[in-house]
Amino acid sequence: MDPLVVVILLASLVVVATGLGLLHRHLRGRARPARGEEIVDFDGLTLGENATLLQFSSEVCAPCVATHRVLEAVARDHPGTRHVDIDITDRPELAERFNLLQTPTTLVLDARGALRARIGGSVRRDVLLEQLARVLNPSTTSQIGPA
Repeated sequence: MDPLVVVILLASLVVVATGLGLLHRHLRGRARPARGEEIVDFDGLTLGENATLLQFSSEVCAPCVATHRVLEAVARDHPGTRHVDIDITDRPELAERFNLLQTPTTLVLDARGALRARIGGSVRRDVLLEQLARVLNPSTTSQIGPA
C-alpha cells in the first residue's frame, strides 16, 4: 500500500475519533427534560418538600463521588430540596426500571415525585441549577444560585 494512502487513512481515523470524543464530551452531563408525567416512587424513597435530586450510583464509579458532592451542596443551598443517592449494586431492579445505562445518572423530581429532568454522567452545577430552577420556579427558566 502506498505510504501516502496510509498517512491519509490514519489522519482520517484521528479526525473521526477526535470528533466522536468531543461529541461525547459535549453531551455528557446534559439534562434531558422529562416527557409526560412519570411519578417516581419506590420503597425507601423519601421526597424533598420542594424537589428531590435522585442520584443513581455504583460501587466502582469515580464520577459518582464528585456528583454526590455537587448534589449535596446544591440541596443544602436550597431549603426543601433533598439529595438521595441510591447504589444500584444493591437495587438492580431500579437500574432496569429507569433504563440506567451509566452511573451516575441523576433524576430531578418535583415535590410530587414527578420526573422533570434526567442527567446522564457527571453533573455540571450550572445545568443542575437550571433544571432545579424549572422545578422550584415553574414560571421562570432562569438559573438560580445559592439561597
